[in-house]
Amino acid sequence: MQYHTIAYGLVQGVFFRDFVRQSALELGVTGWAKNLPDGSVEILAEGDKEQLEKLLEKVRVGPDRARVERLEIEKAKCDKRQYAGFALY
Repeated sequence: MQYHTIAYGLVQGVFFRDFVRQSALELGVTGWAKNLPDGSVEILAEGDKEQLEKLLEKVRVGPDRARVERLEIEKAKCDKRQYAGFALY
């Protein structure tokens, strides 16, 4: 299963992507995160539903310096993982 998420708020310049990566690796989630020009962060995460829900719980809070105002989440079924780790762009 995949979740494609856009995080809005104070999410750039506050180690948000690194926080997402560390959280994903701890949970066994693969995918990537990247900054977007509008100040948001795009996340593609792959894993089982429980792993992804736990990751989203963490992403909603973010690291100490971040302020997540809202998340846009799109769920997709994916039979196999396309990514081996969790990359930052």
